[in-house]
Amino acid sequence: MEVEVKLRLPSSAAHERLSTVLSSYHRRTHFQENLFFDGLNAELSSNFAALRIRFYDLDSLCILSLKSKPQISGGISRIEEQEEPLDPTVGRQCAAEPWRLFGIQTSDIIRRVKEEFGLGEKGLVCLGGFRNVRGVYEWKGLKLELDESQFSFGTCYEIECESSEPEIAKDLLEGLLKSNGIEYKYSEESKFAIFRAGKLPS
Repeated sequence: MEVEVKLRLPSSAAHERLSTVLSSYHRRTHFQENLFFDGLNAELSSNFAALRIRFYDLDSLCILSLKSKPQISGGISRIEEQEEPLDPTVGRQCAAEPWRLFGIQTSDIIRRVKEEFGLGEKGLVCLGGFRNVRGVYEWKGLKLELDESQFSFGTCYEIECESSEPEIAKDLLEGLLKSNGIEYKYSEESKFAIFRAGKLPS
């Protein structure tokens, strides 16, 4: 179970302000490309699951993931997540021809997709996706991820923090934002949900 604090920032100005505030705690920046897959009859999304291939930093790394049973309330997200490394070349081949995912014999994720969601012979389609620029910061014992998510219909800004004590982490984050006059809201939906909705949160 992945548990994260998710706070949405209203604008690029708020994102830039927070980036400046955290600049001395910056560790790295990742350039991510996220692509999502589903069955021909939406077998995954209709069961609140998402199959994703994520490419990092010009294909220097590739991760296959299956997320399911999402819950988000009060700025805290809980979701079941399984991840596996994938050769970036294989990942690109699968993006171009999604049926190739079923050829990854060693993948527990693909086994689950076949067995739990009945996708063995029904095929997969690529839904498309979005790009994300993620700044990673280490602040007060927390790993913060400051995101600029670039959808075809606009850009969304968010700060995330995975934590086993999410309420404590949320209090610290809210204190940081308030003390620096940075507006925010509790995130109410995942980036995948925003992508599928085709519009930015109001």
